[in-house]
Amino acid sequence: MRNLDITVLRSFVAVAEAGGVTRAAGFLNLTQSAVSMQLKRLEEMLGLRLLERSGRGVSLTPAGAQLLSYAQRMVEMNDEIYTRLTCQSWEGEIVLGVPHDIVYPVIPQVLQRMGRTHPRVKVQLLSSFTRELKAKFARGEADVIMTTEAGVDQGGETLMEVPLRWIGAPDGQAYKSRPLRVAFCRSCGFREFALARLDAENVSWELAVDSDSDMTVDATISADLAVTARLQGHAPTYVKYLEDGLLPELGTQNINLYAGNGKTAITEVMVDYIRQGMMAVRGLSRDAA
Repeated sequence: MRNLDITVLRSFVAVAEAGGVTRAAGFLNLTQSAVSMQLKRLEEMLGLRLLERSGRGVSLTPAGAQLLSYAQRMVEMNDEIYTRLTCQSWEGEIVLGVPHDIVYPVIPQVLQRMGRTHPRVKVQLLSSFTRELKAKFARGEADVIMTTEAGVDQGGETLMEVPLRWIGAPDGQAYKSRPLRVAFCRSCGFREFALARLDAENVSWELAVDSDSDMTVDATISADLAVTARLQGHAPTYVKYLEDGLLPELGTQNINLYAGNGKTAITEVMVDYIRQGMMAVRGLSRDAA
């Protein structure tokens, strides 16, 4: 029987999730050539081709797709065993704040990884608007927060820049009406910016919703009673992005990360997991483009 090397499997998983050797090498803290050699070694050991390489990155072969789930489980089990046996003192609680519209797809993966590698750490997920999360972070009520905002404050780290887009009901007509009916939560960070863009382009508008509930806004949009703005890739599946140029461009917004100056080792692990998850999403977005 031949034994698979966890280090090699970790590199394979990183490349598969990041969509490329260069991006994977970045968060593995290895050179690109070292990762490539590990992948070659794994393919030679199994006698199988696991990855299809192209100028746009890599994709899994059927054999690679079959191996991925096993490799992920083996790496996670390795990390869990190591942590349980050697990191008995890693206990505590982390409060993680994330805006509603960017919880998926990264945060569930981060919570799952933390649960497996650091089972004694309790992670409290706080979902709210950027303005409220930054206030809580300033008061020390959150250890790590993610935000969506036009810039980044001192101490913050921009993980990704994402287009802000108008959305409406599929086959809807609300975006053609004047005054334009718009729906935003009172605390939505995109509200003032989007309305200012309408004013700058002399597009008359009126508020169709004045609520603190995202569900109320989404219901109004899906009923074709108004339009709103969401980050590209983060809108509900039952609405659509508006494409025909009748509404002004909204530019981009940053997805930022803030962690306290007194970060603990546990907090550093979570921050690293968030960075890795966002790096994988950024890679997939570039490939799709």
